[in-house]
Amino acid sequence: MANKSKWVMPKQHGAWAMLIIPFWLGAYAGGVSWIHVPLFIAWLALYLATYPLLMAVKTKRKEPYVPAAIRYGAIAAPALAVSLWQRPALVFFGLAMIPFFLVNTYYSRKKNERAFWNDVAAIGAFCIGGLGAFYVGRGELTLEAFELAVFSFLFFIGSTFYVKTMIREKKNERYKWLSWGYHALLVAGLIATGETFAVLAYAPSVVRAVYLYGKALPIMKLGILEIANAAYFFIAMIVLYS
Repeated sequence: MANKSKWVMPKQHGAWAMLIIPFWLGAYAGGVSWIHVPLFIAWLALYLATYPLLMAVKTKRKEPYVPAAIRYGAIAAPALAVSLWQRPALVFFGLAMIPFFLVNTYYSRKKNERAFWNDVAAIGAFCIGGLGAFYVGRGELTLEAFELAVFSFLFFIGSTFYVKTMIREKKNERYKWLSWGYHALLVAGLIATGETFAVLAYAPSVVRAVYLYGKALPIMKLGILEIANAAYFFIAMIVLYS
């Protein structure tokens, strides 16, 4: 049996939705291509590689983190090579992610990965991945691509506020009002900009942010509800851009 310590896995389960949803929304809206297959393999493997790298920064230990990052990198390399061979401009999307990764590195060094701005930086990087997936299919970035990236960004920022009010900041009144205020402004902003249909994509997020606040939900149930909400958002966005 393989040594599990060789394959260090991320513990932030919510990040999987951030990894998958912006990418495949971008792929769908831009036009799904065979290139998305190696690109997603590279995207997944690179994400898996960043976790042990950040853990190495946090713990100041090379073992088992650096070897694990190298293994994931070895998986990503050929898939990324194929993607770049077909779409060389993808390198610019990677460069655009570097500042966000540096922010994540800073918070890992400070051992404060749960900081709100660390989450914002990670979400920003994931949304750039969505732009890259759109570009692969369409060959260019359009207003539609940026709209989708913004919609995804807004969704996951709301999710970040909500999860904090339910776990680490559940007794913090400031976070409650930040969460409620954010979701209220989100709906108002969408209506004001003529994105009325998009409000439906965020409706469950708004309801759960208010209705479930203060309720003692088991972590697993909270996670399942977030997965269901993310799936609903994904489907709603697909319908919106069909």
